[in-house]
Amino acid sequence: MTITIYHNPKCGTSRNTLALIRNTGVEPAVIEYLITPPSRDKLLELITAMGIPVRGLLRQKGTPYEELKLDDSKWTDDELINFMLTHPILIDRPIVVSPMGTKLCRPSELVLDILPLPQLGEFVKEDGEKVIELIDNEVRRVQAK
Repeated sequence: MTITIYHNPKCGTSRNTLALIRNTGVEPAVIEYLITPPSRDKLLELITAMGIPVRGLLRQKGTPYEELKLDDSKWTDDELINFMLTHPILIDRPIVVSPMGTKLCRPSELVLDILPLPQLGEFVKEDGEKVIELIDNEVRRVQAK
């Protein structure tokens, strides 16, 4: 079983997602997409697999999004892809590919929907939010409040 994460180690959400994958006992293929960006074909494949519009993968915070005026509707999907390939920081993260699907995992616990194996133990995100708890020797997902 192969699970791949397009990861930015400087991103807390990405680190939490990676840790949730590892909490199943699986070591995923980790692609640091800022160092090794996806090809045009791979980026289009990921967007299609996620079932989101191209704009749905654009990251605004901490990127040249505003500087490039990417909020302007004049940009075609192909042009937006070109911007993401030129500036990989514009690609939102983390993206996880598993046998159960492909998903942009923001927030990180969305990865639980596509992990084929259960969590092995409790899990608390870096910010202290409990995501997985152990109750009566059973591992359970904490319900969002």
